[in-house]
Amino acid sequence: MQKKDMGLAVLIIVVGAVVYMRNPLFLSPINLGNTANLIGLFGLFAIGQGFVIMTGGIDLSVGSMIALLGVIFVDMVGKFGVPWPLAILITIAVGTLMGLAHGLLITKLKMQPFVVTLCGLLIYRGVARGYTGEATAGFPFGASYPELEWLTIGRSYGVPHSFFAMLVFAVIAWFVLHRSVFGRHLYAVGKNEEAARYSGVRTDLVTTSAYIICAALTSIAAIYFAMFTRSVQPSSHGNFYELYAIAAAVLGGFSLRGGEGSIIGVVLGAVLLQELQNLVNLLGIPSSLNFAVMGGVILAGVLADRQFNRYRDKTRAARALEALDKEQAARS
Repeated sequence: MQKKDMGLAVLIIVVGAVVYMRNPLFLSPINLGNTANLIGLFGLFAIGQGFVIMTGGIDLSVGSMIALLGVIFVDMVGKFGVPWPLAILITIAVGTLMGLAHGLLITKLKMQPFVVTLCGLLIYRGVARGYTGEATAGFPFGASYPELEWLTIGRSYGVPHSFFAMLVFAVIAWFVLHRSVFGRHLYAVGKNEEAARYSGVRTDLVTTSAYIICAALTSIAAIYFAMFTRSVQPSSHGNFYELYAIAAAVLGGFSLRGGEGSIIGVVLGAVLLQELQNLVNLLGIPSSLNFAVMGGVILAGVLADRQFNRYRDKTRAARALEALDKEQAARS
């Protein structure tokens, strides 16, 4: 665990202690279970966003993807009677194709990630609204899917399965990012794409793969969200969710410049964000301030990242200068 991760874990504990002292319901089993469920839901696509940010890119379309894929999944299962395992595979496949399109537009046509994914945000939301005619997509009245419901919104030992799913994907992502050649290539591309290319790294493939991973995890999150809400209103479902993902990644130590970050950090970032949302609810703060809290958190995270990097660079420069002085003194 990096120093940033340890600092974030301490902050989570401190914030939790403060909220508990103000409202003991914070540690009630119901509240902890509901908060864990939200951590799992948002943590899934926040991990994916971390892969994209690692390359120095950004994906602004995840909220709209969750809306469109949620509509597709609900209609396949509820309206057209597609078996839910097949519906899950189709939904993930469609989402993966979206990620592939993002990656190819960025790497082959040299478009800016901000522009590509902003267009995706608008296109996917518009398609979802047009497909449903602004109506809400939902399961038929009284419809029940026991296995699917157990898998997505069920709980074991009081812990939501969405939280277990996030932990499983977090472990896989940790090995991919921190213990694989692909992970080292991701860091290299984020640090200096041109240098990585000259070193033999297939930078276009690495960048495209990051967007595919992000889209695949977003697709899985879309299924969980659709089952959690039981209906999808395309005009509002998933609105601003990209902010949660970006905020969780930034709080977790991912630099928006690329080349820095950890999976443990982004998971802790997702935990802190949901803890702050819970704080707003339990302390009676108006819900209209939710986004103000989110914006403040992102700003604080970016400022802290800049200050940390400046301090680290100064420390490295001072150590290098000290080593040089010692070397010159030894020679003389």
